Amino acid sequence: MRRLALWVFFAATGALLWPAVALAHDAPETKQSRWVMTDWMMDTFFIFSGFALIAFLAAWKAGHFQELDQMGSIPLLVEEEDYYTPEWAFDEEEWTE
Repeated sequence: MRRLALWVFFAATGALLWPAVALAHDAPETKQSRWVMTDWMMDTFFIFSGFALIAFLAAWKAGHFQELDQMGSIPLLVEEEDYYTPEWAFDEEEWTE
């Protein structure tokens, strides 16, 4: 587990520091240099979405998404006072039924 945590730490650090390499120098204005920001943005998007996918799959395999339909019905069982309907709304005819 410690090796995995260490590997994830170094991978995350590398993913965060790698785009900074593009900012380390002033590139001359050419046709290719106009796409540097786009490349950097796409790289970071794919890197972080890949990390999110791996985290989601790890959580899924760990069983954190079991019986979500039953967990969603728990708030419906809580009885509490109606704070949202104003008093004047109860005086209308449709509420008297």
